Amino acid sequence: MRENWWLICGGALSAAAAVLHLAVMAGGPDWYRFFGAGERMARMAERGQLYPTVLTSAIALILGIWSLYAFSGAGLLPRLPLVRTALVVITAIYLLRGLALFPILILKPDIVGPFIIWSSIIVLGYGIVYAVGTVIAWPTLSRLA
Repeated sequence: MRENWWLICGGALSAAAAVLHLAVMAGGPDWYRFFGAGERMARMAERGQLYPTVLTSAIALILGIWSLYAFSGAGLLPRLPLVRTALVVITAIYLLRGLALFPILILKPDIVGPFIIWSSIIVLGYGIVYAVGTVIAWPTLSRLA
């Protein structure tokens, strides 16, 4: 089987995003601010509240799982349960999150700042990578494992 570089790249991107979320937790309130989590999250982190840590950990875990599914779809890892469904859902979430920028620009342009613009562009890119990789892998993923 030829490697599916699109899904390998998608897995690496999701893994990098997971690690970045862990780094934000380690970096503390200033990192929450810098990476666009908002002043409310940064202040909760300053007060030592668990919410920022729990939420950021959950996001990192989900991104890590998505990375594993991409690597599984690429053939680097054993086939995970529901890999086809998972890759379609992951792709859809990334694409919808990225494309959400456009209705937000129309409906609530006052809340659109650099974080929303850049994160939307980045996540849209992730979605495109996952979509191309999933389409390429589909014939292999459609076979019974």
